[in-house]
Amino acid sequence: MTFNAAENRYSEMSYRRTGRSGLKLPALSLGLWHNFGHERPIDNQRGILRRAFDLGVTHFDLANNYGPPPGSAETNFGRIFAEDFRPYRDEMIISSKAGYDMWAGPYGDFGSRKYLLSSLDASLGRLGLDYVDIFYSHRPDPETPIEETMGALATAVQSGKALYAGISNYSPEQTVAAYAALAEHKIPLLIHQPRYSMFDRHIEDGLFPVLDDLGMGSIVFSPLAQGLLTDRYLGGSVPSDSRVATSRFLNESSLNATYLEHARALNAIAADRGQTLAQLAVTWILRQPQVTSVLVGASSIGQLEQTVAALEAPALDADEIAAIEPHAVHGTGMN
Repeated sequence: MTFNAAENRYSEMSYRRTGRSGLKLPALSLGLWHNFGHERPIDNQRGILRRAFDLGVTHFDLANNYGPPPGSAETNFGRIFAEDFRPYRDEMIISSKAGYDMWAGPYGDFGSRKYLLSSLDASLGRLGLDYVDIFYSHRPDPETPIEETMGALATAVQSGKALYAGISNYSPEQTVAAYAALAEHKIPLLIHQPRYSMFDRHIEDGLFPVLDDLGMGSIVFSPLAQGLLTDRYLGGSVPSDSRVATSRFLNESSLNATYLEHARALNAIAADRGQTLAQLAVTWILRQPQVTSVLVGASSIGQLEQTVAALEAPALDADEIAAIEPHAVHGTGMN
């Protein structure tokens, strides 16, 4: 069935400027890190993507290795884009990244010019696109000069294969160096994609001031701390299909007494506001002026709709922020 986007798709979503650039991103963006590989039904993926666009989510974030298997998220998105979204290309922000292990041999990992530009070409092929809107260096490379890595991003922009350059997982000091290296090519460093949540606050003291100084935006991932900031574990048990049961990033030791104390307290604060814990986690992040967008995942249309509903809640007031603070503890649930 032909997809016709909702006429009111821009009526509810808010859009925030990315640093000092001209680009605006939706307050919530859809990440395809999970749930868009070959093991998930394509019709389920299509339904999530269609509903996201109808809700005003214009930004779709990918990377070369998203799946599983690696590359399959781009392949599946490319198929759905060709069938449903091609008429709306100018209304969409599509990003990809390279930096993690993608293919065998010495040229399929980290930040060399050869890897980044080869990967970008492969991503464009899988996506069926002439360009991505944002191309990221997915992580810093300790063995490659940052001038080489940023030079590759500059070439991507200068060649028209990307409109903007971004970085992910870079430290504050590496961010400053990356910005300077790109500036030599007269290319601005648009955006940083770091991890950030109530339970992972490492960017507040170091990275946020750097973003302010450089005029960069940020789009944060893992806003729910891999699911720890949801109601799935509040009873102390582990559902068989949960991240704790299936992910290499979490295990049952994350669900200790300290975690349960903080998560249950935050859940009570959320309930007083008429929100779920996950919605409160998103609202709390969006209070930060340095955050342009929150990158969320979705395994179903219902989950997506519930997350987007977080935007309907009023901003946190000073008393609520103060009540949250003792329980938004960096390191909670981390091993």
